[in-house]
Amino acid sequence: MAISHWPATERPRERLLAKGAGALSDAELVAVLLRSGVRGKSAVDLARDLLMQYEGVTHLLEAGAELETVKGLGPAKRAQFAAAIELARRSLQE
Repeated sequence: MAISHWPATERPRERLLAKGAGALSDAELVAVLLRSGVRGKSAVDLARDLLMQYEGVTHLLEAGAELETVKGLGPAKRAQFAAAIELARRSLQE
């Protein structure tokens, strides 16, 4: 079921805004970055699959060019991931 059909209180983006990022699971945070899923999978389902495939957040964020082979991660979504990773790196360096 598409996230748009979920109750508003259960949608990751709305929960993040209402309760803060700490209230979300890893999959929900990745889903917020993804913004949308693929046919037959919500963004949360796709995020769960990615986290399982890469054995967690760290390896997913280190995947880099490997993400080009993942169905549903086109150039725009990969760019969003790259931007989020770079912002995190810069934050850690400050």
